Amino acid sequence: MDADVPGTVLKRERTRDAVLELIESRSPGDAIPSERALCALLGVSRPTVRAAVDELVAAGLLVREHGRGMFVAPAKITQELVAGDRALGVPQAAGAWSSRLLEFTTLQAGARVGRKLRMSPAAEIVYVARLRLVDGAPMAIEHLHIRAELVPGLSAQELESGDLYEHLRATHGVHVHEAVQAIEPTVVTRAEAGLLDVPELSPALLFERLTSDTTGRPVEYVHSLYRGDRYRIVSRLALGSAAEVAPDLEGHHPGIPPGDFAHGDAITSSTRGDIQAGG
Repeated sequence: MDADVPGTVLKRERTRDAVLELIESRSPGDAIPSERALCALLGVSRPTVRAAVDELVAAGLLVREHGRGMFVAPAKITQELVAGDRALGVPQAAGAWSSRLLEFTTLQAGARVGRKLRMSPAAEIVYVARLRLVDGAPMAIEHLHIRAELVPGLSAQELESGDLYEHLRATHGVHVHEAVQAIEPTVVTRAEAGLLDVPELSPALLFERLTSDTTGRPVEYVHSLYRGDRYRIVSRLALGSAAEVAPDLEGHHPGIPPGDFAHGDAITSSTRGDIQAGG
């Protein structure tokens, strides 16, 4: 990992990805290097490593054992929600959504993101960190990783206003079609709490999404942190035939900014979310 990677948010992000790479290369119960060893290995400060490790411990991916070290946590149990095979169009969400750009740069994908996007670790991606707001109040922190060759000339203005996927379609000719998304509970770190205006260790929802275009090519990998006190998930399960179940077009698909997948594009998913009134 480059020690001179610019930006505080990006440095934390790259440190987190590097530790995740170590976790994913090991089995549950295996040890990972100490924080001191990770500092030397990654070329970052102890507070940066500790923040990344704390986040992964809180997310249930690492276990600390006093006097022994850190170990890969036991594998999680996965519950799959299924609502049938029909595609779900994503409607506009309630409230006025906007973005504040935290970081915007081009860099190498690295091993973990490269695997997800099916590209070389040395290939370039556009990395974006942005704060999502609803009616001016912070709602989520998004970390976007987009294939650089698909978005030449992508500007900060495109990422701060309007719909990202509409910009990809209209400006760059990228038609998103399908997204696979995982959702799990977590808590916010001190840095995340400051951005979201909530207490440290407040509950949150972690979304990981891989978006593909109409050819099946991965376009974007995103992980987002949504406030647990203002955001909830509603699942609709199809218990009868398609003819008996009327689609509900209200609400907001979790983790996907409102208005994305517009103009007839759709995703296959079984969950949707909305904003809780009054928090």
